Amino acid sequence: MNFNSKNPFLSNKRFSSNAVSKAEEVHHAQIIDYNQEMTLSGTINKTAILFLILCGSSLITWWMAFNGMNVMLPAIGGAVVGLILVIVSAFKPQASPYLAPGYALFEGLFIGGISAIFEARYPGIVINAVGATLVTFLICLGLYKFKIVKVTEQFRSVVIAATLAIATYYLISWVVSMFTNFTPVHHGNSLMSIGISVFVIIIAALNIFLDFDQIEKGVQQKMPKFMEWYGAMGLVITLVWLYIEFLRLLSKLSSKD
Repeated sequence: MNFNSKNPFLSNKRFSSNAVSKAEEVHHAQIIDYNQEMTLSGTINKTAILFLILCGSSLITWWMAFNGMNVMLPAIGGAVVGLILVIVSAFKPQASPYLAPGYALFEGLFIGGISAIFEARYPGIVINAVGATLVTFLICLGLYKFKIVKVTEQFRSVVIAATLAIATYYLISWVVSMFTNFTPVHHGNSLMSIGISVFVIIIAALNIFLDFDQIEKGVQQKMPKFMEWYGAMGLVITLVWLYIEFLRLLSKLSSKD
């Protein structure tokens, strides 16, 4: 599979004429107007809608946590359902207008729950993580818009390789720690652990450039209108990843005090 972004959503395989042609063969024309083309403004609007849904649902588990309720079940359930919707949408991009809002809804339950847990342990950490994520996004947007950072094939290859390495490391560490007493080096608040978190945040931020590039290419190639939801969903996935990594980094720094 040819990955051109951390998200399977924003790979060239999905943003291609062949993928769209196959999607059109499913013939949802009575529901989705394939005659309309993907636009940048449309993608931005749908990204905003997904964030509103995500923030709204996150308030549910946030409220539950600070009212003495157990949020682990809805948080974990939201993460699992969100992952399933991501996988389905990766294979069925034409269904993104329905799957993307569903992903934002269930992922919000997870984000609200995990945020409340971190906030209870480290007061003020959530607002700092949100601010850091927003600032990082705006910086990346400015650098990309003014062509200060250009997404070349070499840039893309390096970011993809680093992203896959991180994913592989996390997966192996998780599996090994389940069956042994092994403690991954990225746990705890050691300098090594903090350094790993900083590295992962940098890679997550670089993935934003790949997301921008693939959305722009989708607009240039005049992809169908439903690809706006597909592109918006992919960008939200990257930003959620970035936010969680900021939470982890800030928690490590706070625990050293």
